[in-house]
Amino acid sequence: MDESTERNGTARKASGTSEVPQRLMATATRLFAARGYERTSVQEIVDAAGVTKGALYHYFGSKDDLLHEVYARVLRLQQERLDAFADSAAPVEQRLRDAAADVVVTTIENLDDATIFFRSMHQLSPEKLKQVRADRRRYHERFRALIEEGQEAGVFTTATPADLVVDYHFGSVHHLSNWYRREGPLSPREVADHLADLLLRALRA
Repeated sequence: MDESTERNGTARKASGTSEVPQRLMATATRLFAARGYERTSVQEIVDAAGVTKGALYHYFGSKDDLLHEVYARVLRLQQERLDAFADSAAPVEQRLRDAAADVVVTTIENLDDATIFFRSMHQLSPEKLKQVRADRRRYHERFRALIEEGQEAGVFTTATPADLVVDYHFGSVHHLSNWYRREGPLSPREVADHLADLLLRALRA
């Protein structure tokens, strides 16, 4: 075997290894969405993913870990994007609108994940549930800080407490899985624009 062939073989092996957790996540998400978390067994997940139980336990440890990662990966994405919006040099009204619209779009783009999580969140272990709540709180606090910044600058009204504004917007986001349909008349961006505009209209001084 020459050096080039050996390198290519090593690269394929490494790529195949990195694909295993992604394949497990995709399979678990599909099965959880179709059958429910409780009614999906570890054996069904590994059979459908074409891997062994040992591979699943190597990457995730348990079915509980899979459920946690379903939500955590979306929240990580949303936190990174929120931080980027919040740290930009744009006016605070634009930064808040961008963040408010983005969380709608990213939730719809990962609607199966959101549906699974809110339907099955209570089945997480107490430790993981505590971690998820802390991560969500950190996200909401960064979002609220944008509202408070605008209120202090006189751009947004102070008539409504910032905490209530946050609950109002994210209540709408959390209900997306109950009514949004990809084949419906509104695209993710259109829904995001409507909800972001509603938020900004309610906040304008």
